[in-house]
Amino acid sequence: MNKKEAKNLVDILKKTYPEATCSLDFTTPFEIVVAVMLSAQCTDERVNKTTPALFSRCKTIQDYAEIDIKELEDIIHPCGFYKNKAKNIKLCAKQVLENFDGVVPNNMEDLLSLAGVGRKSANVILLEAFGIANGIAVDTHVKRISNLMGLSKEKEPEKIEQDLLSIFPKETLKDINHLLVWHGRNRCIARKPQCEKCSVNKFCLFAHNNAK
Repeated sequence: MNKKEAKNLVDILKKTYPEATCSLDFTTPFEIVVAVMLSAQCTDERVNKTTPALFSRCKTIQDYAEIDIKELEDIIHPCGFYKNKAKNIKLCAKQVLENFDGVVPNNMEDLLSLAGVGRKSANVILLEAFGIANGIAVDTHVKRISNLMGLSKEKEPEKIEQDLLSIFPKETLKDINHLLVWHGRNRCIARKPQCEKCSVNKFCLFAHNNAK
């Protein structure tokens, strides 16, 4: 796929999913950090049902650093892996306070120094909190669609991201992540991709091979 085709693909997906935005609820940069951590191996819907109580209890980064670990675990329990997530949230809050004067950093290198924040999470935080789109967060939807469409043959998220960055023009990066996630949830479904109803099946290797 060349960049012109990639731009066309994005344009079609934008018409297909005009409402495609981040599905996680948040109001501050640290809240999106927390929400992204909680979303690991958990649905955004479940996270959004859990975070109101958490955000009400912890209104500042200091609150997250000081909250009793057991209380935090109890609040986030529905999101799964709550012990590890609680530990990372508290440590991350302390790191932001001690290393960044209480301000969530707005660059990849510093975000990756925070507990519980990997490259995928950092890409989401940069885009949603700061409007910075230099990368693509490769989640299960983006990975699956990239492989099915033939955009990347790689299995590792970082390698898939590099393949996608070589294909999609920089001006599309702010949209492509939301669009692929929505496409994965609504049409290119893991159990049974709905190729015959897909608005971008002409670009897809999997759909092309299935049509033979």
